[in-house]
Amino acid sequence: MNKYIKSFILSSIIGLALLNNTNAETTSLDSAVETKLLAQKDVVISQKKVDALVSKTNDMVQKYREAIRKTDSLNTYNGQLSRLVRQQKVALNAIKRQLDNVEETQRDIIPFMVKMIYTLEKFVELDLPFLTQERQTRVADLKTIMDRPDVTLPEKYRRIMEAYQIEMEYGRTLETYSDTVKLETQEFTVDILRVGRLLISFQTLDGKMSGVWNKKSKSWEKLSSEYNRSIKQGLQIAKKQAPPELIKLPIHMSEKE
Repeated sequence: MNKYIKSFILSSIIGLALLNNTNAETTSLDSAVETKLLAQKDVVISQKKVDALVSKTNDMVQKYREAIRKTDSLNTYNGQLSRLVRQQKVALNAIKRQLDNVEETQRDIIPFMVKMIYTLEKFVELDLPFLTQERQTRVADLKTIMDRPDVTLPEKYRRIMEAYQIEMEYGRTLETYSDTVKLETQEFTVDILRVGRLLISFQTLDGKMSGVWNKKSKSWEKLSSEYNRSIKQGLQIAKKQAPPELIKLPIHMSEKE
C-alpha cells in the first residue's frame, strides 16, 4: 500500500473520530438546552403561583382592612345608639312623671274650674243688670262644655278665662244699647247707658224720661228731668256721636264706697 492510500485512510479515521465527537457534543448541548428550558418553564409556573398567592393575599388584606373599618364604624354607631336609648329612657321616665302630674293636676283643676264658673254665675246675678241674657248664656255655655269629653281641658280653661276677661272689660268701658225696662208697672223701650260698673241708666226714645238702676233696691228708679240732658250727652258719647266730656250723672255710692 502506497503512502497516499495510507494517508487517506488515516484522514478518514480521524474525520470519523472528529465527527463522532461533534455529534456527541451536539447531543450533550441539546440536552443541556432542553434542561434549561424545562427549568425556566418551572420558574415561570412557580412565579405565576407566587403572583397568584400575592394577589390573593392582597385581597385578603384589603378585605381584612374593610372588615376592621366596618367594625369600628359599627362600634361607633352602637355606642351612639346606646347613648340615644339611654336618653330616650330618661325622656320616657320624664314624660311618665309629667303624665302622673297631669292626672293629679286634672283632679285638682277640674273642681277649681267648676268653682270659677259658679263664682262667675253668682257675680252676673249680683252685678248691674246689663246684657243679662248674653252674659247668662255665656255662663250656661261654660257649664255645657265642662261636661263634654270632646273638649280638652286646656280649651275649657281658656274659655273660662276668656269669659272672665270679658267681664273685666265691662268694668272699664262705656256702652249703649237698646232694651226694655220695667218702671213700677209699666215697660218702656229705652236706650241704656252703662258707664263701667259705676252706673247703668236709661232714657226713653223721646228723651223725656230718664232713670237709673238702684243697686240697693235692685230696681229701676226715675230721675228728675235735670239729668235728661247729661244722660243724652252720655249716650251720644257712647255712640261716638260726640267727643268725650265731663257730664253730670246720678252715681249712688254705698257707705263702704
